[in-house]
Amino acid sequence: MPEVLAGRAVLTGSFRDQRRAVTAATLLLCGHQVGEALVPVLVGVVIDRAVSTGNVGALVLWLAVLAVDFAFLSTCYRFGARFAWLADVRTDQRLRHLVADRVLDPTGGADSGRLPGELTSVAVADAKRVGVSLFALPMGLAALAALVVAAISLLRTSVPLGLLVLLGTPPLLYLVHLLGRPLERRSAPEQERAARASGVAADLVAGIRVLKGIGAEPTAVARYATTSQDALEATLHATGAQARYSGAVLTANGLFLALVALVGGRLAADGALSIGGLVAAVGLAQFLLGPLQVFGRVSARFAQGRASATRVAELLSTASAVHGGTHELPDGPGRLTVRGLHCGPLHGVDLDVAPGELLGVRSLDPAAATALLACLGRQVEPAAGTIELDGKDLATAELGSARAGVLVATHDARLFAGSVRDNVAAGGQRVEPAMAAARADQVTDVLPDGDATQVAEQGSALSGGQRQRIALARALAADATVLVLHDPTTAVDAVTEAEIATGLRRMRAGRTTVVVTSSPALLGVADRVVEL
Repeated sequence: MPEVLAGRAVLTGSFRDQRRAVTAATLLLCGHQVGEALVPVLVGVVIDRAVSTGNVGALVLWLAVLAVDFAFLSTCYRFGARFAWLADVRTDQRLRHLVADRVLDPTGGADSGRLPGELTSVAVADAKRVGVSLFALPMGLAALAALVVAAISLLRTSVPLGLLVLLGTPPLLYLVHLLGRPLERRSAPEQERAARASGVAADLVAGIRVLKGIGAEPTAVARYATTSQDALEATLHATGAQARYSGAVLTANGLFLALVALVGGRLAADGALSIGGLVAAVGLAQFLLGPLQVFGRVSARFAQGRASATRVAELLSTASAVHGGTHELPDGPGRLTVRGLHCGPLHGVDLDVAPGELLGVRSLDPAAATALLACLGRQVEPAAGTIELDGKDLATAELGSARAGVLVATHDARLFAGSVRDNVAAGGQRVEPAMAAARADQVTDVLPDGDATQVAEQGSALSGGQRQRIALARALAADATVLVLHDPTTAVDAVTEAEIATGLRRMRAGRTTVVVTSSPALLGVADRVVEL
């Protein structure tokens, strides 16, 4: 709960412009509803003071007043709806930016326990629901203003009718609130399960090559089918709750308005109301149907918006995975020192890598290798121990500087949409030497447009070995002080692997390099091999 409150504080402090837009929309839409409520009242006045008396001058006067009222209410609605819409779309946009900023924050942690599809669902679907609730807020307040004006008008026309509306509306609104609670309870599970289904789908699409390779398509399809069915059932339950809610609200509104019309008709029959008063009363009773229906829609939007706002707040308040310092790491020879490192399966690891050394690290436990890479890359905080670069503790350095100083390139590094050259140049300026060392030049030789060939998102149009060589070239082009590679050749053939090992040794000469691998070719060119 404190984390959610922290996320809501972020939301509250980021929407000053939207609050101003909501305020302007509320005032203008209240003016529109007041103008709407005055229409039946003015019609009743026209009947009593002009039509019944045959006074042409009074008829022209009151028709002019009615025309002014129509011009006023239409102008208010036009600009009020515009401000409400602006609050909606700007809130949606701002929330997407906040979610993207949190996901991309160097301190990490936002993706912990969340699949990519879930993050997308929060950034798109949940952000939109929160925005829509801000569109609904001015509508609800304007509907309340309409009820007040209608009640005052009815009191002036007939005290019993006015009292009926004033005393009957609060219980009706409370009933609407009670009817909306089941919808709110079902909205959160619906959104959670829909996001989970999206996340599983994105996960399966990203790993489709692996699934085909190991023949696991039926298992993957069954997993997605189960998740999708679960999301469908949650959506159907939420939709059923919304349908029952809408029907119940409409029934309650209809009964209340029928009661108002019945009392008004009885008063007119007894002579307590004039013809114009009866017309005004019936018109106001019919007019009240709109605001009362608005209350139902607004309550439904708020029920969904609250659930979505909670999900957004939880993501924004996710604890950071790491905490960086403030100082930049100076350029140095590249001495890497690890002392007493405890992280996951690692217990008291000590490691010294001399400047310019090519060190091979072999691990029989994949989890231990992953933990070491995560600590070196400042993706997680170790439970204990220190990692130093040229005597400077990485934990006290600015995160960008620490990650640039000790660059960790994982074996599953993703490619970006763009050309092959753009992907390699994203690492640094040494494009040609890096491509030659990683044998990515062999890849461009067989591509239709060479290094200008466009790479689809995540390199899906390339083979695993092609993607791996381009990613390795990108890491080499960065020319980092310390480069840490994790199994960079698992998808290439033995001959190419030997060529890459030679190229890696040549290009990283004089620069500190750590290769975490079990490849004999890569370990064979290392100055030293240690066992993790």
